[in-house]
Amino acid sequence: MKHAYVFPGQGSQFSGMGKNLYDNNEQAKALFEQANEILGFRITDIMFEGSADELKQTKVTQPAVFIHSVVLAKVMGIKPDAVAGHSLGEFSALVAADALSFEDGLRLVAKRAMAMQQCCENNPGGMAAILAMEDEKVEQICSAIEGVVVAANYNCPGQLVISGANEAVDEACAKLKEAGAKRALRLPVGGAFHSPLMEAARAELEAAIEAVEFRQPVCPIYQNVDAQPHTSPEEIKQNLIAQLTAPVRWTQIVKNMLADDVACFDELGPGNVLQGLIKKVSADVDVTSRADV
Repeated sequence: MKHAYVFPGQGSQFSGMGKNLYDNNEQAKALFEQANEILGFRITDIMFEGSADELKQTKVTQPAVFIHSVVLAKVMGIKPDAVAGHSLGEFSALVAADALSFEDGLRLVAKRAMAMQQCCENNPGGMAAILAMEDEKVEQICSAIEGVVVAANYNCPGQLVISGANEAVDEACAKLKEAGAKRALRLPVGGAFHSPLMEAARAELEAAIEAVEFRQPVCPIYQNVDAQPHTSPEEIKQNLIAQLTAPVRWTQIVKNMLADDVACFDELGPGNVLQGLIKKVSADVDVTSRADV
């Protein structure tokens, strides 16, 4: 029976995240303080006591979720048989699998957050969750619309998030509802993540990723762009570079992990979003969400 660590992405943050770890575990406290030093500001003050609005700041959100997730994985001290992460969570997974150092991972995540923010300002866009429609039907309707709108997050069966230019997303939502989607719900996000509108951020992040040393991971990482397990540092880097403009294939990742005999999942980080998504892929699978140890 294989045991996997999975890591959440942006949107799972909450005020107080990681505080109990900091207060009660010396290893965790040292890692949190190291993160403050690397970032050049006390992100822990915002994580532990900040408002929801403060936690939503781009320079805070992605590093905060990453730090909380990685600290949990380090404190758990158990080497998983496989790892995966949803969007931003892929960086947490790479550190947990020792493919990337904590320091390099945090610097890349901070760079990613700022590049994405700049991209959102220069190329306004949005995202919408489409419920209770087959993936192929969603893809087909989006492809027929002028303007940029693509499938961005294959979250679980019956839940696919689309992303793109605002007008194209609105048009797609209307046409998808006409075609029988149960819901087409605009999401409160600042941009068109995992779409071609993120190209400038992808190019900026590529240079940063290429400059960092990636090691052979201690276990396979199932990556967002193709949902396949990877252990080659060069393949991992190229997939990570492609990730910002490519869809997150979470449904396929979970199915592939189950097919490869993963029977137990630990979701490490704030919230329990992935637990819910995994259960929708396979209702009887063993999944635990841990925001603490």
